[in-house]
Amino acid sequence: MQSSKKPRSETSRHCLGVGQPERFRGCKGRVAHAHIRGGRRAKSRFMVCIMSGARSKLALFLCGCYVVALGAHTGEESVAEHHEAEYYVAAVYEHPSILSPNPVALISRQEALELMNQNLDIYEQQVMTAAQKGVQIIVFPEDGIHGFNFTRTSIYPFLDFMPSPQVVGWNPCLEPRRFNDTEVLQRLSCMAIKGDMFLVANLGTKQPCHSSDPGCPNDGRYQFNTNVVFSNKGTLVDRYRKHNLYFEAAFDVPLNVDHITFDTPFAGRFGIFTCFDILFFDPAVRLLRDHKVKHVVYPTAWMNQLPLLAAIEIQKAFAVAFGINVLAANVHHPVLGMTGSGIHTPLESFWYHDMENPEGHLIIAQVAKNPVGLTGAGNATGETDPSHTKFLKILSGDPYCEKDAQEVHCDEATKWNMNASPTFHSEMMYDNFTLVPVWGKEGYLHVCSNGLCCYLLYERPTLSEELYALGVFDGLHTVHGTYYIQVCALVRCGGLGFGTCGQEITEATGIFKFHLWGNFSTSYIFPLFLTSGMTLEVPDQLGWEKDHYFLRKSGLSSGLVTAALYGRLYERD
Repeated sequence: MQSSKKPRSETSRHCLGVGQPERFRGCKGRVAHAHIRGGRRAKSRFMVCIMSGARSKLALFLCGCYVVALGAHTGEESVAEHHEAEYYVAAVYEHPSILSPNPVALISRQEALELMNQNLDIYEQQVMTAAQKGVQIIVFPEDGIHGFNFTRTSIYPFLDFMPSPQVVGWNPCLEPRRFNDTEVLQRLSCMAIKGDMFLVANLGTKQPCHSSDPGCPNDGRYQFNTNVVFSNKGTLVDRYRKHNLYFEAAFDVPLNVDHITFDTPFAGRFGIFTCFDILFFDPAVRLLRDHKVKHVVYPTAWMNQLPLLAAIEIQKAFAVAFGINVLAANVHHPVLGMTGSGIHTPLESFWYHDMENPEGHLIIAQVAKNPVGLTGAGNATGETDPSHTKFLKILSGDPYCEKDAQEVHCDEATKWNMNASPTFHSEMMYDNFTLVPVWGKEGYLHVCSNGLCCYLLYERPTLSEELYALGVFDGLHTVHGTYYIQVCALVRCGGLGFGTCGQEITEATGIFKFHLWGNFSTSYIFPLFLTSGMTLEVPDQLGWEKDHYFLRKSGLSSGLVTAALYGRLYERD
């Protein structure tokens, strides 16, 4: 089966292992097939997706229980060796974790281990499946072993003691009696050896502290949300303690931010962080100042929230924005809106999103050791695109428009007239966006808020019975986290009324050819791009032009749900 551009899915809410009390019991998954051919999306209750934003030499095999992307067989040994030298094989597992029926209840260490071993049994099965496919690194999700919704006291039996890998060299599988309360670490270490692969997992850890330590909690210990990395020999390579907690009363924030990278013999340097961290400068962005970091492993427990922060949407945007590979593993609890995992490169993605099926899902793919970034990749084609020529002429004419969006006055030298559309306000992602409707088969729109002005130049081959809007927000987001954002967003509204713009929807039929741009005050801009059925899209081109950041796209294969430029001004948090 050949690589195709678009696939299929179901629905979506926002980040982490904090949710309502409903519980889901995990299982190992079924085998089914979702074939994708010739650019057409297969009908399926669930979504198993391959997306290619550039030329691909990968032949793809899809299975409902796992996805494998393997090199095309040519029969030429030299080509195969060259291909192997350029790629490594990675896996991520979306895990339907078996949860405690009463996470606030106090239980024994033995009872906690019995529950965690059920999840670890599933992990081990996935490792052995991955090993048969030649996987060199596997990533498991946040909260996948112990669960969530604990109190500080009730989580204690679930915590392993964690020595510092910078201080202590340790192989838990080969030295199981060196430290007490390390049963989970021992099992993970042995899995890495058994599968002969690097293994990344998340667990709760504890670290005793003394009353002389001014930061030491009253109970005499630190409790951390911790990612661990094991080598294929079972050695504890490093650990990362989550810095940006998301309503996690059971855990402490480390006194100092962990900026953790680790080197591998098969792909060079990786960075690591967890879930909500992806929205903040530390540690996520600072890690990438090390230019040797070309890959990120990312355990998450993300509750999807559309239209701007679905799990696969932000994972892909991070990969594109920084020109890196992201290996993202989410937990799978559809009743809590928790799904969405993927192996993302700037130009290609292998992802899974399913709001109906309760079963787990393993994704396996060949990943380029040196990812090719998207920014500037479309310059050559852009020069021959009439719409891009028009966009460049608009910018070169400097059509400065006053921020009275009711009536726009531009420089007389500009030949391009903006559409006169009414402005309105609607809540999107708990923020008060200013929007204008997108009417007609073509147009040129603009809308402003505070210092940010957003522009849209668009063409539509046919009109659909849907309302689209261009929205802008420039301000401090204060719900479920506090952080400053600048957003330009083209979205499909939930209905035909202005008040429905910003609602969560996953299906659309409107096809657009467009340029979206704005005068952003930050260089940290994430391109969010979804089409119908939770399908990821790759922009044709991204970049700066005359102090404006733009996204260009033509040739959508399915209806547009969201196209947005999501800017972060970290210094204003």
